[in-house]
Amino acid sequence: MDTKELLKKVRKIEIKTRRLSDHIFGGEYHSTFKGRGMTFSEVRQYQFGDDVRNIDWNVTARYNEPFVKVFEEERELTMMLMVDVSGSEMFGTSQQFKNEVVTEIAATLAFSATQNNDKIGLILFSDQVELYIPPKKGRSHVLRIIRELIEFKPESKNTNLAEALKFMQNVMKKKAIVFVLSDFIADDYRQTMKIVSGKHDVTGIRIYDKHEEEIPNLGMVQMQDEETGELMLVNTSSKKVRLNYGKFYHQKVEYFRESFTKSGAGTIDCRVDESYVKKLLGYFKRRG
Repeated sequence: MDTKELLKKVRKIEIKTRRLSDHIFGGEYHSTFKGRGMTFSEVRQYQFGDDVRNIDWNVTARYNEPFVKVFEEERELTMMLMVDVSGSEMFGTSQQFKNEVVTEIAATLAFSATQNNDKIGLILFSDQVELYIPPKKGRSHVLRIIRELIEFKPESKNTNLAEALKFMQNVMKKKAIVFVLSDFIADDYRQTMKIVSGKHDVTGIRIYDKHEEEIPNLGMVQMQDEETGELMLVNTSSKKVRLNYGKFYHQKVEYFRESFTKSGAGTIDCRVDESYVKKLLGYFKRRG
């Protein structure tokens, strides 16, 4: 993609998603996530009416009179966008590929966070961390994130969500608002999810195509695994083949939902031919 075409795409996404974040999501995002954390501010002498649970016993012992810790609400938060760039994200049978919908959702969330004067960071992952952009503020930073989402070419097509979550946990020392955007056709991330959700406010946004849910009866069809590149002949007229695929797919979906909800994280299911605007708004309102 040449520079002119890239800038045109970035501008198109900015116009669409910024309008959504300005008129719809800005207030909802703020009311959902404001005041989610308290940070230590200072120590001062105890005053009548102070909560005894806030007494700093080390300082009290040192000066032989009571001192309390003072906390203040975190006004500025940090949003971390974790985006799956593995091969399966290039799938799409309707108007858009999954990765195009992911880009729009990520941009909408980023502009909503910008309205709240929050920092936004980005992690692109496959079975490894492909790109890390540390959290910063501002429109130009969001535009850089959009550019990467549009044109980034991953080294690997496979998926390892657990590794990406571990990386995020290591680089984000303070509590963050984390959105994981993926189709979640992945394994063995439940335990890591529990650890990460214990510190961060995590939401998984599952992007999927309706034709991934089941295989239609089309006879003998050559198919390619988007992640491994393997070509195979599949007899889609076999009821057993269709049932086994449906079972496999729904097991992945159930694993995603259980892994997130049992860890205290939120989930959103968004089909590419449905309105992600309604899905995000509904989620924010339920949490607000």
